[in-house]
Amino acid sequence: MSDSKDFILGVYDDEDVLLSAVGKIRGAGIKIDEVYSPFPVHGLDDELGYKKSRLPIAAFMFGILGTTLALTMQIWMLGIDWPMIIGGKNHVALPDFVPVTFELTVLLAAFGMVGTFLVSSDLKPWKDPKLLDIRITDDKHIMAIDLGQNKAVDAEKIGSALKDSGAVEVNDKKVEE
Repeated sequence: MSDSKDFILGVYDDEDVLLSAVGKIRGAGIKIDEVYSPFPVHGLDDELGYKKSRLPIAAFMFGILGTTLALTMQIWMLGIDWPMIIGGKNHVALPDFVPVTFELTVLLAAFGMVGTFLVSSDLKPWKDPKLLDIRITDDKHIMAIDLGQNKAVDAEKIGSALKDSGAVEVNDKKVEE
C-alpha cells in the first residue's frame, strides 16, 4: 500500500516575485514544503529559513582524514616497512611527502563532500525523482505546499494566498510516495 501526499503548487514566472511571495506566504502562517527553481535564486535560502549548510565541516573532516591517511601511509612505507635511502635523504623526509599529502587530502575531501551531499539530499541512483511539474526544469519557479503540514489552514485559503502573492497558476498535485 503506497502513501500519497497532497500538494498545492504555486507557479511563478519571475524570481523576484517568487522571493517576495515566500515572505508573504510564510508571514501568513503557511508552511512551505519546498521551492523548485530552474536556477539558483539568491536570498531564497534565507527567506525559506534554511540553516547554514554543514557541508564545509564535512569537507574539513574528510580533508583531515586524507592528510592523516597520506602521512601515515608514507611514514609507514618509507620509514618503517621498507626503509630506503634515496638520494642521501632521511627515511622520513616530511618535505618530500607534501605533494602526495596534498593530493590525497584534496581527493578524500572532494569524494567525501560528494558522498555527504548525496546522502544528506537523499539522492540515490535507484530512487525516482519527485518532479511536481516538468516546467521547473525549463523556465518556471514552483512553490510546493504540503497540505499534510498545513492542516490548520484551509486549502482554498492557501490557493488564494498563492494567487495574491503573484502566482500565475495554482495547481493541486497528488504525489505517490
